Amino acid sequence: MTDPTPKIQSEQTLRNWQKIVARYQVPDTRRSVWQIVNTLVPYFIVWALMIVALNVSFWLTIPLIILAGLLAVRIFIIFHDCGHGSFFESRRANEIVGFITGTLVFTAYYAWRHEHAIHHASSGDLDRRGHGDVWMMTVSEYQVASPGQRLVYRVYRNPLFMFMIGPLIMFLILNRYPVKARRLREVRSIYYTDLALVGIFIGMSFLIGFWNFVILQLLLLLVASSIGVWLFYVQHQYEGVYWQRHNEWNYAEAAIQGSSFYELPKVLQWFSGSIGYHHIHHLSPRIPNYNLQACHDENPPFQITPITLRQSFRCVRYRLWDEKNYRLIGFGDLRQMQPGPAGS
Repeated sequence: MTDPTPKIQSEQTLRNWQKIVARYQVPDTRRSVWQIVNTLVPYFIVWALMIVALNVSFWLTIPLIILAGLLAVRIFIIFHDCGHGSFFESRRANEIVGFITGTLVFTAYYAWRHEHAIHHASSGDLDRRGHGDVWMMTVSEYQVASPGQRLVYRVYRNPLFMFMIGPLIMFLILNRYPVKARRLREVRSIYYTDLALVGIFIGMSFLIGFWNFVILQLLLLLVASSIGVWLFYVQHQYEGVYWQRHNEWNYAEAAIQGSSFYELPKVLQWFSGSIGYHHIHHLSPRIPNYNLQACHDENPPFQITPITLRQSFRCVRYRLWDEKNYRLIGFGDLRQMQPGPAGS
């Protein structure tokens, strides 16, 4: 089968797109500050309510934990925009807000910023996988993998691990160590974030008790990280997604055709900071989250077919990239293609 992905042929088209997105790349300080206020203030209020509710009944805290988790997702979007230098014009302001919001979501600013920049530079490139993305094997790679490698991959791709256990491990444990960070500033940012988190744990332990804080924080982090990983998964693992070998890879095509438009209900769009307009974000990471919808709505070339909330649940079945047919498939599809031990 030939590659069904339409090509962006004209260099003039690319230049026109660059001119279009440039209009939306200018941060609005008032909107950015207001977004901090309408996110962090409710977040801390909900935390206070969780503490009060915990003194009455643990079950009263459950809806509050979910709400706090959703607000934490929005905090991560602010942190994310700071990392792209798109939230404020001032680099220093981005760094300060990025460190504070990053600490609240258990992520070191400089280390994450570097890794995420590589993700943007390599998204959709089969030869540059492994930087801030979901681990994905091709059919041929899976077929030649050892039984142990296949087992590890299947566990990783299991929804329970992918969307619950894995995210908690990543934010709570892996983000605490300089696993991939090499530059001194990135390593230091991890340790500074860890120190800040230790301070928060000590302070909150004195305030409400160690185990009370641990329980609330772990459940909140579980909710937030699970939602965050789900959003990221749907943004890059869906029917019709773009993947190419490096010599055929194109940044603009990878942005528009390799990142989804995840059309969420308005309330969920608010909590997720409009990151569902992910194709726009990958086309121009310098666009603040509050300008993504306008860039989409006002420019027909960027209005791709959306994935709805209901449709997005189908994405869970995708496990492998079929290079021959340019599509994501599930393990069941592989068994039909290659019956016998090779497809097991």
